[in-house]
Amino acid sequence: MKVILLKDVKGTGKKGEVVEVNDGYARNFLIKKGMAQEGTAQNVFALEQRKKALNAKIAAERAEAQAVADKLKDATVTVAAKCGENGGRMFGSVTAEMISSAIKQLGYDVDKKKIEIKESIREFGIFEVTLRLYSEVSQTIKIEVVRANA
Repeated sequence: MKVILLKDVKGTGKKGEVVEVNDGYARNFLIKKGMAQEGTAQNVFALEQRKKALNAKIAAERAEAQAVADKLKDATVTVAAKCGENGGRMFGSVTAEMISSAIKQLGYDVDKKKIEIKESIREFGIFEVTLRLYSEVSQTIKIEVVRANA
């Protein structure tokens, strides 16, 4: 019997696959437990449509991430950090959240979880950080850390 797996089933297949299994196993276990549905022509067609929609969505998200990466390629993001009196040492370090809010001011929404800082930034100057915008889409940008006007 042909079934479409709704969940990963060990030894049988992964979610979304159409597999051939014994009738009893399909009716008495997989379908009864909600792990699969019968592989009729209508159900298989619906599965293919869902896969096409998902692939189109993934392609659109990847293209959008690539467009943001291309626009941020040559940009220098300025981050203001607090420091002691008379231009002293920086308080704390520059965080991914600070960089994310600075990028937002340029008009791009980049989540702080997608910002990769190799070493903590604890001084003023220009540094490079990596943005992991999507799988296989990343961009290195320059961060200029300046003193905040208190």
